[in-house]
Parts: sequence; C-alpha cells; structure tokens
Amino acid sequence: MDRRQIAALVGVAPYNNDSGSHRGHRQIWGGRAHVRRVLYMSSWIIIRHNTEFKARYEALRERGKCAKVALVACMRVLIVRLNAMLRDNTPWREQTA
Repeated sequence: MDRRQIAALVGVAPYNNDSGSHRGHRQIWGGRAHVRRVLYMSSWIIIRHNTEFKARYEALRERGKCAKVALVACMRVLIVRLNAMLRDNTPWREQTA
C-alpha cells in the first residue's frame, strides 16, 4: 500500500465535503475505527516522548492549527512510517537531520 491508501484505510486521510459550488469542510472519516483509536492514543505518547513528532506538532500549533488537526497530521505521519517499516522489514529508527 502507498501512503495515501494506508491513510485512507485507517481513516486519517482528509475528505472534502463539496457539492456543486458549495465547498464544505475537510474531515476525516471511514476506515478502521479500532486502528484509528489505537493510533490516536499512540500519537499522543509519541508527541510527548519523540522530539521529531513533538517539534512537528508544536510547529503546526504555532501556525494556528487546532490541537486535533495537529494531532491528526502526526497520526498520518506515524501510520505512513509504520507502513513503510512493515513493507521494507526495517526497525524503527529515529530521524536525524
């Protein structure tokens, strides 16, 4: 699966709510609810204890994003990275700049 497919499967891909000339709000929905709940809790933990995710979350908050939007962005990054680990059969590695 590619990054878009795994995000949609878990339910953290943004979907638009447009109809005709109406442009609705973007939202996340669908996907595997149980996996999304586990990912939600895991993301709060990784934001607290991983410097890269903490910096990503805080940067989004400083740009004016609400906490839930910033968290969902981190959830998406986490699930994409975990999917790549499974695909490539590699262990977790801290990202270095």
